[in-house]
Amino acid sequence: MTPIAAKDWYETIRMADAVTLIHEPWIKPFFRCNMWHVRGRDRDLLFDTGLGHFSLRRHVRLVAERPLLCVASHTHFDHIGCHHEFPERCVHTAEAEILADPRNEWTVADRYATDEMFDCLPEGWETSRYRIQPAPAQRLLAHGDVIDLGDRHFEVIHTPGHSPGGIGLFEKASGMFLSGDIVYDGPLIDDAYHSNRADYAATMERLRALPVSVIHGGHFPSFGATRYHQLIDEYLAGARKPGCHL
Repeated sequence: MTPIAAKDWYETIRMADAVTLIHEPWIKPFFRCNMWHVRGRDRDLLFDTGLGHFSLRRHVRLVAERPLLCVASHTHFDHIGCHHEFPERCVHTAEAEILADPRNEWTVADRYATDEMFDCLPEGWETSRYRIQPAPAQRLLAHGDVIDLGDRHFEVIHTPGHSPGGIGLFEKASGMFLSGDIVYDGPLIDDAYHSNRADYAATMERLRALPVSVIHGGHFPSFGATRYHQLIDEYLAGARKPGCHL
């Protein structure tokens, strides 16, 4: 099949509450990062930036229209590929070093960034040459910090387990939770080189009490509170099985 050109690489889908999903539809769902754009009064939010093979700013007009704060849910390669394109960048303090020096072995690109993750290859792709550009953060985040868009406010929820500096963003007013890779409606990953299953289970226990209404995850489709609790309970039930060492 003909490789996919840059102009056809990204797709945007408008959701409710001035939220837009940006994704790369030619990447298989397991590897395809959901990038979440939220419109605010004073500035916009961009939560994650995808693979980075093609410029996000150049090919998705939405992210270049207004002042924008770019936040990393965590620093795996599929979530930070275009962070360097945005001057205002945030990441949890536990993964600041990786965002500033995103080596393939630190971003799990060495394990997952291969031809096998695509349904159709992008023009110019060569697995052996894939690298993420450094993007040192201007602001380091911690649990309880607030992302202020003027008329909208998102609380930073530290979610260690999938990675040490994973975060979600919770908007109390709407019940919206941008969850990153700690909980989404697909196979959850707790065996990456810096994953920690005990931390993952503790995070899930804590997240269960979050008063969510809609969850926009780092992969796969969005879902509501009932499915959210099902996914958490399923993970915790598996974590508590005899012989599962946390």
